[in-house]
Amino acid sequence: MTTAIIVQARMTSTRLPGKVLKPVLDKPLLAYQIERLKRVKTANSIVIATTENDSDDPIVELCKALEVDYFRGSEQDVLSRYYGAAQAAQADIVVRVTSDCPLIDPEVIDEVIQVYVAECDRYDYVSNALKRTYPRGMDTEVLPTWALEQAYREATEPPEREHVTPFIYNHPERYSLGHVIYSEDLSHHRWTVDTPEDFELIKRMLEELYSLSPKFDLQDCLRVIESHPDWSAINGHIEQKLYGI
Repeated sequence: MTTAIIVQARMTSTRLPGKVLKPVLDKPLLAYQIERLKRVKTANSIVIATTENDSDDPIVELCKALEVDYFRGSEQDVLSRYYGAAQAAQADIVVRVTSDCPLIDPEVIDEVIQVYVAECDRYDYVSNALKRTYPRGMDTEVLPTWALEQAYREATEPPEREHVTPFIYNHPERYSLGHVIYSEDLSHHRWTVDTPEDFELIKRMLEELYSLSPKFDLQDCLRVIESHPDWSAINGHIEQKLYGI
């Protein structure tokens, strides 16, 4: 069984254009995320799924520099881009993460993958984001490529094409859904980059975490926030965009 982590990334995000390559400590955010994804033990490959637009050429150049696979497809039909990336990777299992999560903990990704692999006879889709207890920014979805293919062939609604997995988790009568729950509710933390305020928080966290250890984990993130209780207010007012759930 081949497991591929597929990361959707583009430069034309609506709230903060170019966010994936915004630098912190002279390194783009996407490079931090790729560095962390390379530490995931239970995946065989990483693919950056970007668009065919010229504006995304810098993402491709970064992939080449970091020796990470990439796939180029439709900007608007992200589901087709994702499915194409899964095919190119010859993946049996797809791990979906998004490029706005540079703090994502490799051990959290491993845990979600392990739950899916252990219970793939029971679940068609496993996530830590539908029943949210992890901080936003640790979001991980795991599904078999056959389910992704069904969504690719049958999904017709625009949110289903734009956000990859709604066709699956909005049809629980058809697909069995598994949930990975953290030991406490940390869902009030917002560690994703979608706005200038989000970037300011992540920049401060990365600068402090990297001075401690580049291999920081979720617990390190929590300790940094606890030591700076005012930081959570930087983006505490930001509302997450709804994805047609």
